Amino acid sequence: MEPYRSQMQIALAEARAAAARGEVPVGAVVLDPAGRIVAQAGNRTREHADPTAHAEILALRAAAAAAGSPRLPGHTLCVTLEPCAMCAGAIAEARIATLVYGAEDPKSGGVRHGARVFSHPQCHHRPEILDAIAEAEAADLLRAFFAARR
Repeated sequence: MEPYRSQMQIALAEARAAAARGEVPVGAVVLDPAGRIVAQAGNRTREHADPTAHAEILALRAAAAAAGSPRLPGHTLCVTLEPCAMCAGAIAEARIATLVYGAEDPKSGGVRHGARVFSHPQCHHRPEILDAIAEAEAADLLRAFFAARR
């Protein structure tokens, strides 16, 4: 069985809820070191008129608020799509221990594609990365969302 499969299902539910709001369907959950979900979110850039309201950023904000700290050592972030450069920078700043993501994002990704934020010597923290978790479901959700808009 894939690791983080059940947590990714919750992230996918957040992504579906984002799509229902007309947002790009991306969802994220943050797990504490014991594996409990401490935050979850879906994209809300349109709803909040905020270009930084990506699922990862919203989930990291909520987890940091719950922890009472801007640093989340030992925490895991599960997200349905490869994080962009902005979100990868926030992941590094939060000191997330493990990043788990579903679909790759060759166009706007910042982890394995594009900026490759964690590869830069200026990046002070590099999480463990597990990719392609629930990849087909995440990719199908994105494809269907964008196909409906064409």
